[in-house]
Amino acid sequence: MEWPNEKRNQCIAKTLEFLSYINDVISLLFSFFSVLFFLLTLLILGVFIAQCETPILRANNRSLSFLLLVSIKLSFLSVFLFLGRPVDITCMLRIITFGITFSIAVSSLLAKTIMVYIAFKATKPGSSWRKWVGVKLSNSVVLFCSSIQIIICMTWLAISPPFQELDLHTYPGTIIIQCNEGSAIGFYSVIGYMGLLAAVSFVLAFLARTLPDSFNEAKYITFSMLLFCSVWITMIPAYLSTKGKNTVCVEIFAILTSSAGLLFCIFLPKCYVILFKPEINKKSHFLLSNSNNLKNSNMHI
Repeated sequence: MEWPNEKRNQCIAKTLEFLSYINDVISLLFSFFSVLFFLLTLLILGVFIAQCETPILRANNRSLSFLLLVSIKLSFLSVFLFLGRPVDITCMLRIITFGITFSIAVSSLLAKTIMVYIAFKATKPGSSWRKWVGVKLSNSVVLFCSSIQIIICMTWLAISPPFQELDLHTYPGTIIIQCNEGSAIGFYSVIGYMGLLAAVSFVLAFLARTLPDSFNEAKYITFSMLLFCSVWITMIPAYLSTKGKNTVCVEIFAILTSSAGLLFCIFLPKCYVILFKPEINKKSHFLLSNSNNLKNSNMHI
């Protein structure tokens, strides 16, 4: 914990390095944006609760929208686990928290995409897809996909959990207080499964983006998953090439960027319609638009 001075006649304490709340301006910026996005998400959730009976929310599965907003809020708050001096418990909670919250969020988007596709198929006369329309299927998709991530995280914690580590060798005279991921396989399994869910959601949303639906979210999910995948693919080499608190900054930036991308791509278009285009958010407009789209689709076929 100490090293000699230049004259080598006295021992002085080495500098401790971690992402401090007080001494690092970048920590204040991360905290500010995390609280700002959290409050914005809370505001959007309030608008959605107040307008929960309107067609735009009923057509896009209200329960999944609420679940997605809650998971995005938690992901913004998880940033604070990465700030301050790391200890064993925060090291364990860091990856586990954002891994599970993001898995719930991406699973919700996957369920939304599946329901958009099934809802379109079920509108055709005599379709066997009608029995799949309902909240049970969407809830089952979210529960199943999220449970796999939870099992991965619990297995990681049981076999080789993350812990606090003191790096004495990277920089002379400096002790880097950081989190050791414990099992590299566990860490990359969490990230990899999250990426798999995002990739599947992106592919399904891309295929369903042209389905004739007035409130079809597929094109917005496509953009959000493209941004999500781009952020985390870029994050991995940056994560491996940095040391100390720079590594933590890369993780926080990836969490904030991907969460904000989900929030803006999925919910801002709905908020725009609810607040500034209320004439569109009516059942009569919804039914007329759907009828015209379905006729055009049948003529094209």
